[in-house]
Amino acid sequence: MKKIASFAVNHDTLEKGMYISRVDGDVVTYDIRMKIPNGGDYFSPSAGHTFEHLFATFARNSALGDKVVYVGPMGCRTGFYLLVRAVTGAQAIALVQESMRFIRDFNGEIPGNKRAECGNYLDHDLAGAKALAADMDGVLRAWTENDLRYKE
Repeated sequence: MKKIASFAVNHDTLEKGMYISRVDGDVVTYDIRMKIPNGGDYFSPSAGHTFEHLFATFARNSALGDKVVYVGPMGCRTGFYLLVRAVTGAQAIALVQESMRFIRDFNGEIPGNKRAECGNYLDHDLAGAKALAADMDGVLRAWTENDLRYKE
């Protein structure tokens, strides 16, 4: 089998940030890297679960919501993928920056956190999700389209 694109990225040199992972026709996959790969610090499943609910809800309710294809966590618990179509790099960065601030500042009931709405509704960590977002807000504050390429 061919190696998939995300496994071809050198995880030994990958830093926190936002990168174009792949382009498939009009769909762009962004790698929102929130933890240093193989660094021993990973987000907890509970924090990642809450982060996912908030990130997906915010992104799909934003002005770009109809262009959001998918928001979801990486299995390695070092980041999230954001798939969009017909969105510029600058727009994608702004969406992620706004999402981080939304999650960082969120208070209230976690969207989709009722038994009938979620397959693991008891496994959430709002404080952990907010901490992840606060950290990434700092990382991405001055991010530009020039930063979207993986470093060699």
